[in-house]
Amino acid sequence: MFDQWGGSDALEKIGGVILQPAEKGEAKSPLSLLSNSDIRDGLKEALAVGLDRTVSTTSKEDGFWKAPEIQIPLPRKLQSATKALESVGLGHLGSDLHLRMNRAAEKAAPLAKPIFLKALKAMTIEDVKRLWKGPDDAATRYFSEKTSADLTTSFRPIVAEEMNRMGVVSSYNQLKTKYASIPFLGSAIQYDLESYVTTQALKGLFHILASEEQKIRKDPVARTTDLLKKVFQ
Repeated sequence: MFDQWGGSDALEKIGGVILQPAEKGEAKSPLSLLSNSDIRDGLKEALAVGLDRTVSTTSKEDGFWKAPEIQIPLPRKLQSATKALESVGLGHLGSDLHLRMNRAAEKAAPLAKPIFLKALKAMTIEDVKRLWKGPDDAATRYFSEKTSADLTTSFRPIVAEEMNRMGVVSSYNQLKTKYASIPFLGSAIQYDLESYVTTQALKGLFHILASEEQKIRKDPVARTTDLLKKVFQ
């Protein structure tokens, strides 16, 4: 990350201006024109732009459902129940639940944006310095580690509301009822589906965000603002 600007040597020279001015007639390094605030604001803007693209990608219909890398699978316990129900011609109950879970994540995705942006504003220049030598998804990884607990608390009620609105709860209850009514299939199912979908939805959002961050770092076409062009040249 940022190796093209000098990597660890550059990190040691961070001050008001990163490198010493070039000698007269000597070409200046792009890094020599960047201040701490440039780097901080550039990294934050990269994440903000990435968040916009992430929300746009995941919130459209099939944003989760037809994206293999982030599609939310049925929990193992419910996969087993679905297979058992298939033996009596009721496998569609599991398939219906699976689809509705992903639809709920798609509907909830835009509502995560203000929660993410609030956490983003708290990132300091010290945080940015620690990320300097990290991989191409370093900012996203840091962001995830530092905010996931709070995001889960804030995002869970949103997911729960969307799950209810998209019929996930009723679909799940129908599956449980049918499964429990057939003696030889096993005991009643109890699963915290709300927590599971919340965790998986956030995992998917961060996965896409990391991909967007990498694009901004590596692909000039993805740098859509003057600041991004300046900081990530």
